[in-house]
Amino acid sequence: MTRINDRRWSSGLAGALAAAAGLALLSGAPSAAAQETSGRPAFRDLYRELIETNTTLSEGSCTLAAERMAARLLAAGYPVEDVRVLVPAERPKDGNLAAVLRGSDPTAEPLLLLAHIDVVEARREDWVRDPFTLVEEDGYFYARGAQDDKAQAAIWVDTLIRLKGEDFTPRRDIKIALTCGEETSDTFNGVSWLLAHHRDALAAGFALNEGARGRLDTAGNRVALEIQAGEKIYQDYRLEITNPGGHSSRPVPDNAIYRLSNALTRLGGHTFPTEPNATVEAYFAALAGTNPVHAADMRAIGSGTPAQMQAAAMRLSAADPAWNAVLRTTCVATMVDAGHAPNALPQRAVANVNCRILPGQDPQAIRSELDRVLADPGIAVTIAGNIDPTSPPPPLSPEIVEPIRAAAADLWPDVPIVPSMSPGATDGRFTNAAGIPTYGVTGLFADPDGGGVHGLNERIRVRSLYEGRDFLFALVRAYAR
Repeated sequence: MTRINDRRWSSGLAGALAAAAGLALLSGAPSAAAQETSGRPAFRDLYRELIETNTTLSEGSCTLAAERMAARLLAAGYPVEDVRVLVPAERPKDGNLAAVLRGSDPTAEPLLLLAHIDVVEARREDWVRDPFTLVEEDGYFYARGAQDDKAQAAIWVDTLIRLKGEDFTPRRDIKIALTCGEETSDTFNGVSWLLAHHRDALAAGFALNEGARGRLDTAGNRVALEIQAGEKIYQDYRLEITNPGGHSSRPVPDNAIYRLSNALTRLGGHTFPTEPNATVEAYFAALAGTNPVHAADMRAIGSGTPAQMQAAAMRLSAADPAWNAVLRTTCVATMVDAGHAPNALPQRAVANVNCRILPGQDPQAIRSELDRVLADPGIAVTIAGNIDPTSPPPPLSPEIVEPIRAAAADLWPDVPIVPSMSPGATDGRFTNAAGIPTYGVTGLFADPDGGGVHGLNERIRVRSLYEGRDFLFALVRAYAR
């Protein structure tokens, strides 16, 4: 191990996916032939080790997690030169793992398996269980990172171990990159750093990443398996108003807290225009067959008149925040900071507004729209952090989709496969912009409430984790041939 310090979705394909969506739902267990159970204890131990290695920005170490996963690959027989922990000299805890299983055809473009190993902050006093201890309870694994994104990261390491154990030689190189800083990319982002300093670690014909999951209904039935192509832009905005302040015993109408609060209330009542792109239209068309209650509205998104589409979008947005998120740009207040003393009028009030912007829209134009909606010239609106790169969604060609369909059919033969656009932001925004088509494919089915990702008591169904492991292993083998 070396450590270095330094617009269009195909109409035919969309139609096929929409037709597949009309099949019945499957809620039973996958076929016995599709399950690989003998290696589950070892995989669970690997997953536990990764989960229990704290990788938060405040206290954790991605470098330690990368080193532990590297040790697993070396123990499985990978040569030292093919397993690297790459660490920025100025950020010793923000290391990244890059490894490769060599293929037989040096002319074939590699496959990249991408996942991030950093996690969102979690305070023990807020959680029911220790967030950095893997707990299995009532059919779920609980822990910070149980889903986002240590499930897929552990599966990628396990996949390379399983392939090595089978003496499998792929036609193309299979690379994995476990990176740091996806959750705090304005501080540091491992993918951006690798593209700048170790581009060979990521160079590939295409990549598989997080971003799309399987959808479960409230009863745990599988509704659809999503393939992500494209994602919204993440952008924070800083809202700030200043005031002379004064003694709290002599209040005046011009209060910085009140003015900021009133402006945020106006923002809370604002809805950005409905602007579905081709991927979102195909998503709703395919999902319509699984949801008779909302089927007509889902079909109207791509085929109705403008008035019908607008009315349908409002009903869908009210029914599910996830649907609202893909239909339009969204902006929401996430943090506030105001005042300097309990007995003084506030001299400053600041808020952070987080926007998820539809692909193709300009973050500067959204800043201007915020100015208009807030309707207070005393509030300065500025862009916080970097403006991320943007690129069109990668093509969902048959070469990408058919192996997914085949691998899914063995586990979930009647579950429809639907295209999706991520309402969040993943490291795929950097790899897509760098010319590496990146697709969100996990096979990890999640509860409708999201399973506590970025929140309290994050969880994933035990069944979902093990099925996702088998699905992704079969998919990687198919792409590698």
